Amino acid sequence: MANPLSTLGIIHTVISLAPVVAGLYGFARYGAIVPGTRSGKLYLAAIILAVLTSAGLSSTGGFNAGHALGIVTLLVIGGSLAAQRLEFFGRLRPYLATLGLSFSYFLLIVPAIAETLKRLPASQPLASGPESPIVQTTLLAWLVIFLAGLSVQAYLIHRRAVVGARAPRSR
Repeated sequence: MANPLSTLGIIHTVISLAPVVAGLYGFARYGAIVPGTRSGKLYLAAIILAVLTSAGLSSTGGFNAGHALGIVTLLVIGGSLAAQRLEFFGRLRPYLATLGLSFSYFLLIVPAIAETLKRLPASQPLASGPESPIVQTTLLAWLVIFLAGLSVQAYLIHRRAVVGARAPRSR
């Protein structure tokens, strides 16, 4: 039988579903997680709450890789939000902001994959831990999907910049 979830584990799982859904909506609707939209604000608030609630979870009884991933996620989000405002990044600003938030989504899904495969189906989980072949294969597939999505986003940002540069300027 799968490891039962603690009360905090259940709360964390429910909170963690919100950025998954909000991020998917942002990607489907805008091609990115856009902080100024309702879905973008929900994504940011919920992922921060998810990281904070994960701090109280530990199967090892102390600081673990999941906690480190949460810290990296918060740093990536902070850097992405700051990048858009920092003039010295110049034309890289939209790339850093957009691709950084997409990377935070990638990081959000990594532990979700491992934990889901380790716990479901409840009667006979598909994986015993992060080293299981099914987890490793699924993470590799997720990496390929992420890199393909990142490529599409970078292309669309570039295309918007080129079209914007060609547009006649009003006087």
